[in-house]
Amino acid sequence: MKDTVKDLKERRSIKKYQDRQIEEEDLQEILRAGMNAPTGMGMQSPVMAVIQDKETISKLSKMNAKFLGNESIDPFYGAPTVIVVLADKNRPTYVEDGSLVMGNLMNAAHALGIGSCWIHRAKQEFESEEGRELLRQWGIEGDYAGIGHCILGYQDGETPKAKPRKEHYIYRV
Repeated sequence: MKDTVKDLKERRSIKKYQDRQIEEEDLQEILRAGMNAPTGMGMQSPVMAVIQDKETISKLSKMNAKFLGNESIDPFYGAPTVIVVLADKNRPTYVEDGSLVMGNLMNAAHALGIGSCWIHRAKQEFESEEGRELLRQWGIEGDYAGIGHCILGYQDGETPKAKPRKEHYIYRV
């Protein structure tokens, strides 16, 4: 249990990756952790699309950069794996459900020695016609909203230092 708490406190957003794919066994463990995230009433509204194809990642990166307003950057920082988390908008807890999946993915990755980061703007990407077309190509049908991209890879360089925790984070009443 102490290792779990240590992992939760030490995980950081990684924004520099080695140019090698993560091991399949580790990917499967990370995905199982995502699948076991709690969801409202156990309805399991999220789905995950795993992308390891460089061409598809590049296409998503360009879409994401457009919504960021800076098309000259790679918002995925060269990560070799991108997991897009989407959730069924017909469930009242879809945002929370997808967010818990994202958290489980990132914490599991850290526990396995794999870097991760939550990259936003999935909502805008998959509301666009180009994003909807990708979902159709991937066989994802339904009324799904993009929650986030969990980028994964082996970290290249030092682990970023944690920012000091803000005052008044906790109120005991």
